[in-house]
Amino acid sequence: MNAFSLGREATPAELQAWNIDVRPDFKGLPPGSGTVERGNTIWDSTCASCHGTFGESNEVFTPIVGGTTDEDIKTGHVASLLSPAQPVRTTFMKVDTISTMWDFIYRAMPWNKPKSLKPDDVYAVLAYLLNLAEIVPEDYTLSDKNIAEVQARMPNRNGMVFWKGMWDVNGKPDTHNTACMKDCMPDVKVASSLPAYARNSNGDLATQMRIVGPVRGADTLKPAPTGTPAQNAAVAQLYARSALGLDGAKPAAASGQGSTGQAAASGQASGTSVASADGQKAQELLKTNGCTACHAVDKKVLGPSFIDISKKYKGQGYAIEKLAKKVRDGGSGVWGSIPMPPHPDLGEADLKTMLEWILAGAHAAQ
Repeated sequence: MNAFSLGREATPAELQAWNIDVRPDFKGLPPGSGTVERGNTIWDSTCASCHGTFGESNEVFTPIVGGTTDEDIKTGHVASLLSPAQPVRTTFMKVDTISTMWDFIYRAMPWNKPKSLKPDDVYAVLAYLLNLAEIVPEDYTLSDKNIAEVQARMPNRNGMVFWKGMWDVNGKPDTHNTACMKDCMPDVKVASSLPAYARNSNGDLATQMRIVGPVRGADTLKPAPTGTPAQNAAVAQLYARSALGLDGAKPAAASGQGSTGQAAASGQASGTSVASADGQKAQELLKTNGCTACHAVDKKVLGPSFIDISKKYKGQGYAIEKLAKKVRDGGSGVWGSIPMPPHPDLGEADLKTMLEWILAGAHAAQ
């Protein structure tokens, strides 16, 4: 209990639920094991839709595998990181500790159902990725007993730099250099940029900012601005503040009620009981199955809005059957290049409840 008499001490079980991090010395790593072969199976069914069959996807997510050599594994330094000709930096080029990979997969993947993979599943998936990176052979079994041996073969294991001036309390930061002011580049060449087709992959970023602190975020539903940096910054700030209803401006629809509230309001206005028992159950199912991580009722997030889905399939026979197959199989192409992970374990009744609510609720909101 604190000085304000608020809250209570966390129970050991509550602490344990959060205490799942794995350190570089492997403290916190749970026992278990997994083969490359099993990892391949899990990867194809759970991970490949976003990261590519061989971890090579660069359509939406940065490739995981590639850019390393046998010599890098020997030295622990990835030579291509220093090459200006290297087009992309993959995960295995940059990461220096295998514990980072294990921890992230266990904590955050798959993105629509984080923490759903068991330790043995994580060992298997990581073993498959290590095999793709040519760090372990295809008949390898990764476990808590041999993961330290794998660490000794990580291509960039010696790539971490400790900046004493930044991390040591008594260190002296390097802030006393004198600018040479000669041989400066006349023009700055941008090595990488966000492609136009991916600019609005996450919807309008300006309407997703917090209303406290500095307001940032551009109108990503429009093409990139072409003014000077100062002009672009001023336009972005003005739009972001108006989109969030600041400075007396009218709030944008997305920053008012939550998506569920908007759907309920529109359903009530049309006489359709979107907030019925079935509607509430559908919304709970959408949330617990990770659908709302990528979809909102009335605006594009990573995927289309539920209203847009309803409009697209309005009047089509067997719409529920079509959508059910898409949800179970996953994939991309209908709404753009961003893939939807497969959901093969969704029960038929639950899936039907969700799809009926999406279609009926969106029709009522038109």
